[in-house]
Amino acid sequence: MFTWKPLIDGGASVMGILNVTPDSFSDGGRWFDPELALDHALTLLKDGADVIDIGGESTRPGALPVSEEEEAARVVPLVAAIAGSAIVSVDTMKASVALAAIEAGAQIVNDVSGGRHDPEMLRVVAESGVGFIAMHMQGEPRTMQLEPHYSNVVREVTAHLVESRNSALNAGVSEDAIMLDPGIGFGKSLQHNLSLLAHIEDICAATSSPILIGASRKSFIGSIQKTGSDAMMREDGTTATTVWALEHGASMVRVHNVADAHRAVEIVRSLSMTKSVGA
Repeated sequence: MFTWKPLIDGGASVMGILNVTPDSFSDGGRWFDPELALDHALTLLKDGADVIDIGGESTRPGALPVSEEEEAARVVPLVAAIAGSAIVSVDTMKASVALAAIEAGAQIVNDVSGGRHDPEMLRVVAESGVGFIAMHMQGEPRTMQLEPHYSNVVREVTAHLVESRNSALNAGVSEDAIMLDPGIGFGKSLQHNLSLLAHIEDICAATSSPILIGASRKSFIGSIQKTGSDAMMREDGTTATTVWALEHGASMVRVHNVADAHRAVEIVRSLSMTKSVGA
C-alpha cells in the first residue's frame, strides 16, 4: 500500500516532469522519441528527482485529447523501463491508461481532473493501492483558459480539493496515499494563481492533505517577468516560486528543471532544520 510519508516526512520532495508528447507547452516533442525520453528520465534521477511523472497527453491550454490507445502506447514502455529504479507517477485522466501504467510498475496516478473525468479512475487507484494526486482544474484543457472566473478562488479551489479528497476516501483510497494540487495555471488567471500561491498554508490546513505545487514555467511567471511566450525564460521565476511554495507548506514541487529545484529544496531544508534547533 502506497504512502507519501517516506517521501515528505523529512521535508519536501521533487517530482520531475517527463512529457512524451508532441505538443506540451514547455517541452513538447523534445522527449517524444523513446530513447531520448529514457535518457532524460535517467538525467532527472541523477539531478535529484524523487519521483518521475510521465505524461502521454498534453494538458496545456487548448490541448486536444488523444485516444486511450495512443496515450498508453506513449507512456507504458517508458514506465516499464524505469520503474525498477525510480518511483514513477503516470499523469493521466484515463483509468485504462492508469491501470496499464500501474501494471508496468507505476506507483502513483496524477490526475489533473481529480478523478472526475473517468468514473473508473478512483476504483482503479483504490484497488491497486497506489498513490493518488488529485488536482483542481476549472473546465477542461481545451477550454480552461477562456475567461476563468471565481467568486473567491482560494475558497472555491479548497472546497473542490476537499471534495476530491473525500471522493477518493469513499472509493477506498488510503488517506496516506492522497496528495492534492490546486492546479496552478489550470483554469486560472494571473491573479488567481498568485492568490492560490499566497494562501498555500491555508489550503494545507483546510484539506489536511499534503499539497503539490506545479508552477514550473507556467505563463503567469512570464507575465510577471515580462519574458514573453518563451517558456525556457521562466526558470528564475520557477525557482522563486518553488522556494515560496516550500516555505509555505508545500510537500512536493513538480518541475522541469530538477537540478535547480533540488538545490532549492536542500537550502530550504537546511534553513528549516537550523531554525528548528535554534541559534
